Amino acid sequence: MTYGFMDIAITPSVRRAQAEMGADRLWSDFKGHREFDQFSIRETAFIAQRDSFYMASVSERGWPYVQHRGGPPGFLKVLDDRMLAFADYRGNRQYISTGNLAENDRTCLFLMDYPARTRLKIYARAEKLALDADPVLTAKITDGDYGAKTERIFKLKLEAFDWNCPQHIEPRYTEAEFLSASQHLIDKIAQLERENASLRERIDTRRKD
Repeated sequence: MTYGFMDIAITPSVRRAQAEMGADRLWSDFKGHREFDQFSIRETAFIAQRDSFYMASVSERGWPYVQHRGGPPGFLKVLDDRMLAFADYRGNRQYISTGNLAENDRTCLFLMDYPARTRLKIYARAEKLALDADPVLTAKITDGDYGAKTERIFKLKLEAFDWNCPQHIEPRYTEAEFLSASQHLIDKIAQLERENASLRERIDTRRKD
C-alpha cells in the first residue's frame, strides 16, 4: 500500500489510537495507490482560487503552532508539480511561524473551500527567502495591487497531499461570494423598488388631477 500523506501521518502512536477505536483495519486493509506527491490540474486550480490557508509549525520546545495566512486570491502559487511559493505579508510581527520553520522546516497546510465543503491537506518543507534572493521569483509572487507589505518569500517543497471528506465542514461565504450568490435577489429588489416608485408617481399624479 502507498498512501503518501498517511504514510507520513501514521506513526506507532497513531496506529495504537486507531486500534483502540477499531479503525486500524480501515487503513491497514486500504487497497490502492494514493501517493499524491505531485500536483495535478485539480490541485493547481483549487490552490489558485484560495485567498487564505492555515499553516502548522513546531517550535524548538515541541509545541505546535497554527498560523492563518491570507492575501489576494491565488497568492499561494504552484510553481511546478512539486513546488509552492507565497509572499509572506506583514502581520502582528510576532514571527512565530517564521522562527519555527527556521529551526524545523516541516509544515502542514490546510486549504479550505467552505462553500464547497472541501479541504486540501499538504505536507511540505519550507524555505524562507529574502526578497532580493531571487528577484525573478519575487516579481512573480508579489502582487503590487495588494496593499500590504511583503516581508519575505516562502517556498514549499511538496512531500504529500490529500483531500479530506466534507464531514463537519459548515458552509461559510465571503462577502464577495455572498454578493455574487445573492445578486439575482439584489437585482429583483431594485426592479421592484423602481416599479413601486413608478406606481407611487402615477397615484400622486391622479390625486393631483
